[in-house]
Amino acid sequence: MTSIGTGYDLSNSVFSPDGRNFQVEYAMKAVENGGTSIGLKCKDGIVLAVEKIINSKLLVPGKNKRIQTIDRHIGVVYSGLLPDGRHFVNRGRDEAQSFKSIYKTPISVPHLMDRLGIYVQNYTCYNSVRPFGVVSIVGGIDDNGPHLYMIEPSGTCWGYSGAATGKGRQTAKSELEKLNYEELTVREAVKAAAKIIHQAHEDNKDKDYELEISWISLDETKGRHEFIPDDLLEEAKKYAEEEDDEDEDDEEMES
Repeated sequence: MTSIGTGYDLSNSVFSPDGRNFQVEYAMKAVENGGTSIGLKCKDGIVLAVEKIINSKLLVPGKNKRIQTIDRHIGVVYSGLLPDGRHFVNRGRDEAQSFKSIYKTPISVPHLMDRLGIYVQNYTCYNSVRPFGVVSIVGGIDDNGPHLYMIEPSGTCWGYSGAATGKGRQTAKSELEKLNYEELTVREAVKAAAKIIHQAHEDNKDKDYELEISWISLDETKGRHEFIPDDLLEEAKKYAEEEDDEDEDDEEMES
């Protein structure tokens, strides 16, 4: 009995005979069409970066941020459908605010991820709703140090040292695997993130992109989630382009 074309993809509350939820798989396809997002967990903090595709020359640079803050110590970056991402962020802010009003202390990152994972998973259980069309990478610092998580449309939530999603995720993942996260500092990770996003953009090179990077560190930001300074962003962009030029020269010499 085949699952394709037999109506099992019309509802996200029904499994196909081979145990698949097609609506969740379609949501992942929406994510794969979005710009590349990455997160890195360093020894002293978290770095988030995103490749924001410029679809129109009329867009104002620096607006329409793709990296957002859930709580002072927690940031999020996402790939996929932007309205879904904004709703996810708003839900995260509500959860953080609710926790703080009840327990009088900021929410820990793992606890927030448990709550958001359940919330996202609920959207795969009912026929009247559809799954989230985003994969979100959430990073933050609490009393137990830095944490990095990624939540998928199915509600699956895993902890990572380095995470990537979006169109260039395969290229980004292969580069993330080369890093030594136990020795990596956030300043070094900023340059590494810019380089990885630049390389991942090769999958979408017909369009320009804007680079966004944020960080959370006790030393650099006093534990707050903030965008990196403009001078450091420019330095990271130059580093990424220079490294790319060197790689091209090496390939030419080998050929």
